[in-house]
Amino acid sequence: MAEIHDQFDTVLILDFGSQYSHLITRRCREHNVYAELLPCTAKIADLHFKPKGIILSGSPYSVYDSGSPHVDPAVFDFGVPILGICYGLQEMAWQLKGEVQKCDHREYGFSQLQINKIHEGDSPVDALFRGLGEEMQVWMSHGDQLSAMPPNFHIIAHTNSAPYAAVAHDTKPFYGIQFHPEVTHSLRGKEVIGRFVLDICGCKPTWTMGEFIGKEIARIREICGPKGRVIGAVSGGVDSTVAAKLMHEAIGDRFQAIMVDNGVLRLNEAQQVNEMLNKNLGVNLTVVDASDLFLSRLKDVEDPEQKRKIIGNTFINVFEQEAAKIEAAADEEEKQGAEAKGRVEWLLQGTLYPDVIESISFKGPSATIKTHHNVGGLLKDMKLKLIEPLRELFKDEVRALGRLLSIPAPLVQRHPFPGPGLAIRILGPVTREQVRILQLADHIYIEEIRKAGLYDEISQAFAVLLPVRAVGVMGDARTYEQVIALRAVQSEDFMTADWYVFPAEVLRRISSRITNEVNGINRVTYDISSKPPATVEWL
Repeated sequence: MAEIHDQFDTVLILDFGSQYSHLITRRCREHNVYAELLPCTAKIADLHFKPKGIILSGSPYSVYDSGSPHVDPAVFDFGVPILGICYGLQEMAWQLKGEVQKCDHREYGFSQLQINKIHEGDSPVDALFRGLGEEMQVWMSHGDQLSAMPPNFHIIAHTNSAPYAAVAHDTKPFYGIQFHPEVTHSLRGKEVIGRFVLDICGCKPTWTMGEFIGKEIARIREICGPKGRVIGAVSGGVDSTVAAKLMHEAIGDRFQAIMVDNGVLRLNEAQQVNEMLNKNLGVNLTVVDASDLFLSRLKDVEDPEQKRKIIGNTFINVFEQEAAKIEAAADEEEKQGAEAKGRVEWLLQGTLYPDVIESISFKGPSATIKTHHNVGGLLKDMKLKLIEPLRELFKDEVRALGRLLSIPAPLVQRHPFPGPGLAIRILGPVTREQVRILQLADHIYIEEIRKAGLYDEISQAFAVLLPVRAVGVMGDARTYEQVIALRAVQSEDFMTADWYVFPAEVLRRISSRITNEVNGINRVTYDISSKPPATVEWL
């Protein structure tokens, strides 16, 4: 079976715990080169593919400290180009018999990189900086630096405070840089990464959604075979909609989309999604009302991880029941003389790459920020096999894929909605009354954002129902009711996010409408936390 690494040249990023590691992956993909992130503990012998190059990320650790993460030494004998970034540079030097020591002071912020000339002529600088001029603004974030280069390395760039700001091996394609080219503060950093992945690694820039569609459809057909059938977890969000449309393109009516009304959807969600997919996209869709089952299992549950597990497991229960019904109907048709149909073997999910990244860590499960419904909320003895065609994609890549699949713009640009739905936006026990309150508040919030023409400027916006009550006054009466928190962020890939700065008048209208139109709410607050240190969702 063809894997993605067989179809596209791949750069492997080994993550040492940097908050910027995902950005390295993004920058490679912006050059139309497929890149994959793995924990730095990955063993070279266990890889099921050979990358065209390897990038070692930054890290909050010091290479000389006990317990610091270290790369498999076999990396340096793997025969591919290597780029070490910040800690990655120090790790390379440490492994190859150089020296690393603590700086006199932590260097954090802008610095001017001076690129060393090797000789006069057509190639005055090393390949990593070729054509980028004599100096550039870069972003530093480190407390350690090289004090002595490993044998057979030479300096290719420096700053006033970092004499070994960039180094290269004399004969092997090994490079190390002290700055962070993946952040936008390094003004030509993306070009530096391009020099590495395109020129030094020799990757073909074929990673585009136009190329991905055909290859993924072929892969799906190979996986499912001529008769295999798939049921799909559809929520109406961008991810599941694109996944459903892609699956429909691959196997047609052998794909059955199923939307489970879990009782914690947005206002009128089930009806809207049914019309959207059936009418607009031609996807077979069945809506299953399982709200009583979900809400009964969520009764008195406050812990967010437990909510996610309950919802994930219940989803699988419902899907397996629906698969059994589909198979029973097919068996009955066969008895009546109809052509034999394949069995339901697969469950489609719209898992994305950020879901995968946030659910793995080189430090193990204890470092997981939170379990994603699409990744960690599934039954161990699940009968259906998962098929996740979007698992390697970032959100913007999914949107681009959706446009190529002719999905209407309002659908493609729709803000993300979590698998566990409003259950993780209700901080406290989930009841029908709490769901009603949040549905109405969230509906007003999004409606006003659209009216103001701000929806497409915001990456994600939603309301959260807090488990506190506040004193208020309406008319001449004292009230003691609940509080709604509003969240809106701008983000490139949801690995980092900044809070959105609303015009004051828009927030005033939103607050006024919610407190006047939603019984049970007398106070509205706005969340101005960025990610990190906060996450986008509250739970």
